[in-house]
Amino acid sequence: MDAVLLSGFANVPAGGSMVDMGTGTGIIPILMAAKTEAAYLTGLEIQEESADMAERSVLLNKLQERVDIVNGDIKNIENIFPRGQMDAVTCNPPYMTAGKGLANPDAPKAIARHEILCTLDDVVSAARYLLKPQGAFYMVHRPLRLVEIFSDMRKYGIEPKRMRLVYPYADKEPNMVLIEGRKGGKPELRVEKPLVIYEEPGKYTKEIYEIYEN
Repeated sequence: MDAVLLSGFANVPAGGSMVDMGTGTGIIPILMAAKTEAAYLTGLEIQEESADMAERSVLLNKLQERVDIVNGDIKNIENIFPRGQMDAVTCNPPYMTAGKGLANPDAPKAIARHEILCTLDDVVSAARYLLKPQGAFYMVHRPLRLVEIFSDMRKYGIEPKRMRLVYPYADKEPNMVLIEGRKGGKPELRVEKPLVIYEEPGKYTKEIYEIYEN
């Protein structure tokens, strides 16, 4: 769900380029290939097994001419990609800080959910390195870390420009937030209408169905 919502929120200009950091099995670059006319989409993944799965998914979807998977570390970004060449960067990062919450005993899942191999600061710093001036950074995260998210974005010169809170049900608290920032952007944050996932247990709202269909 997180990856699908992020791909519905993000955009890459026609002929543009994008990096998805921490791509896992490559779902975001694959979805973005379907919904945009981007020329170059790549997924960066530190876990070799996940990167291998992502490469196979790209081949199965016959997207190898547009989508590339790189097995590498966000913290080593300067030795993987050139500086300032990307129109967009997406990321569905680990939500939990190290030592908080119950770490999954399955190491790959623990790495995906907890800041074991990279922190929020690492993610935003890498996004700044990758983006062109005015390039867009898209991220899905947890609302409880919004203050930290905005602080880190401004620290690295990425101005928060658009935000959308995601609610499991209309009468519940939000449990996700979608954020767009612009490298070198001017201060002005637009808060979009809430996105509600379920009308009732097991039944998505109309807007969620539309995101999946598009």
